Amino acid sequence: MASSSDDDFITVVCTNPNPIEAITTTTTDREVLISVTDIQSWDLPGILCCQTLKVEAHRNRLIQHSSYFHGLLSGSFSESRLDCIAIEWNLEAFVEILNCIYGCPLDVTYNNFLPFIEGALYFGVEILLTRCKTWFSKVASSEVPPQIQLDDLIYIWSFGLEHACDFLPELCASYLARNFMWAISMNCFVDIPYDLLLSCVRNVNLTVDSEMHLSDALLIWLNANTARMEGSNGNEDDCTGILKQIRTTLLPLWFAAEKRSSCHFSKFADESINSIFRLLKIPSSGSLHALGNGHVHDLRIRLTKFSKKVNLSSCPQITSVIILLSVLPLSHDIGSTLRSIEQSPIKFERLYRDQCSILLKSLPTLSFEAVQEVDISKCPRLHLETAIECFCSSFPSLRTLKATFLLNFKIKTLCHLVGKCPMVYEVDLTIDTSPIISSKVCTISSSPATTLQQSNLSLNVGKSPLYMNPFYKSGLSLGKLTLEGQSDLSDSDLRYISEFLVSLQYLNLRGCISLTDVGIASLLLRCSKLHSVLVCDTSFGINSVLALCSSSSDCIAGQHIENKHLDPLAFNLQALHMGGCKCVEETSLLKIMSQMQKLKTLCLRDTNLDDGALCSFGGSSLEMLDVSNTKVSEAALAHLVGRNPGLKCLKLRGCRNLSQQESDAQMREFSSAYSCRELHNKIRTLMLEEISLGWGFSYSSLEALKPAISSLRKITVGLGGSLGEDALGRLPIICPLLESVILYFQVLSDSIIMKILANLKNLLVLALCHCLGDISIVSFKFSIPNLRKLTLERVTPWMTNNDLVILTRSCANLVELSLLGCTLLSSESQQIISHGWPGLVSIHLEECGEVTTKGVSSLLDCKALEDLLLRHNGPGIKRSFIFEASSKLPLLRKVSLDLCDASEGDFDIPDYADRYFLSSVKIARCKSQRYGLDVQFLEARRKPVHKETLVLVWNSKTILRTVVKERL
Repeated sequence: MASSSDDDFITVVCTNPNPIEAITTTTTDREVLISVTDIQSWDLPGILCCQTLKVEAHRNRLIQHSSYFHGLLSGSFSESRLDCIAIEWNLEAFVEILNCIYGCPLDVTYNNFLPFIEGALYFGVEILLTRCKTWFSKVASSEVPPQIQLDDLIYIWSFGLEHACDFLPELCASYLARNFMWAISMNCFVDIPYDLLLSCVRNVNLTVDSEMHLSDALLIWLNANTARMEGSNGNEDDCTGILKQIRTTLLPLWFAAEKRSSCHFSKFADESINSIFRLLKIPSSGSLHALGNGHVHDLRIRLTKFSKKVNLSSCPQITSVIILLSVLPLSHDIGSTLRSIEQSPIKFERLYRDQCSILLKSLPTLSFEAVQEVDISKCPRLHLETAIECFCSSFPSLRTLKATFLLNFKIKTLCHLVGKCPMVYEVDLTIDTSPIISSKVCTISSSPATTLQQSNLSLNVGKSPLYMNPFYKSGLSLGKLTLEGQSDLSDSDLRYISEFLVSLQYLNLRGCISLTDVGIASLLLRCSKLHSVLVCDTSFGINSVLALCSSSSDCIAGQHIENKHLDPLAFNLQALHMGGCKCVEETSLLKIMSQMQKLKTLCLRDTNLDDGALCSFGGSSLEMLDVSNTKVSEAALAHLVGRNPGLKCLKLRGCRNLSQQESDAQMREFSSAYSCRELHNKIRTLMLEEISLGWGFSYSSLEALKPAISSLRKITVGLGGSLGEDALGRLPIICPLLESVILYFQVLSDSIIMKILANLKNLLVLALCHCLGDISIVSFKFSIPNLRKLTLERVTPWMTNNDLVILTRSCANLVELSLLGCTLLSSESQQIISHGWPGLVSIHLEECGEVTTKGVSSLLDCKALEDLLLRHNGPGIKRSFIFEASSKLPLLRKVSLDLCDASEGDFDIPDYADRYFLSSVKIARCKSQRYGLDVQFLEARRKPVHKETLVLVWNSKTILRTVVKERL
């Protein structure tokens, strides 16, 4: 029972200082009188509409629960003797404060948190302050996606500092740290105060996919804030000090190389590259202590209980020891563990699966339940089976593994993965596609240059019942498998892995040139749930078509097919990519096209596709269509486009029959209903994001297609397409969102190029190939900071070293450069290129004057190179160049040279063990040919013409040596 003093009431008059809402209602200026005696039944909507609220409340209760009222009503102030006091505050917040004081239910939300905590601090209501703190602590530690907006978080942090509310800045930093990947995607990321960002980066819960993401985010922040920071502090070190929190030893090599030209990051980039190459000199099973004790912490991959992705792509320094180091507790004696591993007679990097599993069980490894995706692409020093054991132990929820461009990831490694990691759904094992595609080259000779020991390759070791058993249980979750480019993948490999592919929905076999049509067909029949099949440049043929369209009466290679599907696979396909599959004849194309109804993406480039097959397609859900280099006409294409209004990507380059002058005579009757104008009318109803054009398209075509291409991201114009200067000049106006512009055989001028470069702010890719017209370096004097890929082929014969310097300043962030026919360049161009673009991953230089006359040295300073083509640039390349380049460039996979440039007449080819990361080498040969007579001296002059190309392709088994007629 309340004491008599509790019955002493006082009236609190609260006036809304900002009565905007009240003025717009019929209750304008109305006063409302309420009492706490019926607080449970207050009509809140009605109360909050008034401008002035009078509340009868217990004096002592206010004094007991509010330091504000305690000071006001119990002191010697004149107000303490009044029966009525006035305050100005937000009505809704004040009513909720009274509810809290009187023990009513209170729901703190994202919308009312700030008003509540501001009111709790002002009125000194500890109960409400505690509830706000409890709620925010729960939110800040939540593992659900962030729901507090970043700008609100910044305001809360600032509010906490201003009001000496210590728990708010701390919780804000923690919240930002664990949601850092979300925060960097927000536009207001650059508005984060420096102290908040620094606290976040130092927080133990900082969660990033990789050190590269952290570095990139901090550089973006610094670029936006440096001027302001320097103006207030006058010390640049205060701006860049935050970069010291980055573990530079774990940066991708290409990223570190690229940032050597960054004004803020150059010192850290050099440190990163030096650390990476020091690690590369240490054997993968060697001592990490060679780096010094201070660097061991920097080798720990950032993992927290909130980590969902682990991205180690393009980090050649990563080993299994580093992964193990990262999953041990911070309190664990890392040095002791490393010494025991390094002193063991059986090296950790060479442990068998069972030995590795036993070792991991003896260590206190941590489990990171949230990790669902790991990317170890281009990590050539990683012992895969040991790494998989670590993933199995520490990432029990692993769903996606990306391990691209790793030749040592073999079929038995895949079996090990799906056997040990039961939750894995997606595996990507893409490698470089072999240039020896039978439909594209004419082979003169072919033979394996080297064969590995059979014991290292045979799958018989893994076919024991003990090894196969896990697949029947664990492998059933595998739904997406990419084996693109696996040139040594055989039919027997497919049969071997088919047991755990029964639930497969997505299959990518592009470029798997060793598979037969029968082998592909047999696998398709076993995968009854497939909805996406990507088999470009394979032997996919009539048997595979029958498998997709199978019924109980169909046969493959003389064998009866048992149809286990209610519907043929073709009926439920959502994606079919069979570009370059010349083995599929017109009748087979007609058969499969007529059965596909749900298709969303269809690639039929370089096939025998004709109008009959195209018109037999009855689907209406297409989003991507590629019929490049086929025989389709505008009539058939207009018919298909009209049925598929959701098309976003349309590739028509090389379709000669799209030119009215070359219409197929057999389709003239059909064409009368669908003219070229009709095709344009059909396309203009679309909302395209990518288009590839050629024959039959002109300036009028571009104007006609304006409604369809206003949101275009990529455009390619090839042979036969003639857009003209006016159309190309209007391209940035018609398509302001373009990110990729690729032009072949177009007429160009400086004004066109300047309009494109000055107005396309999102441009990432620019390729000008074999174009006519007069352009000069003036075209490239615009700053194009976003451009990443630049190709100039036969369009800049005037380019000198000085012009190249201007290009490095205008296109400062290139990662791919291709120059053809720049005959005025000299050997000094190498240094200009490597100094101006240190982060290049691809360099193609052909017929570029005397670039290699004095050898190749400066280009090797581009430490992250993956693809290097040097042809007809001067005979100064040493015989040992391939070995030297691959040993100095840890990510180099592809090399293309010409014997004309060999200073000693030939090149040495590394054997399998010494190939480093190489996957292919192409060496072109030329012969002299008479091409005219010198009238004065009456003697024939000669020029080099292509004769053949030697192609060496490494896979997991052999080096395949092939000689082809084509220049590859």
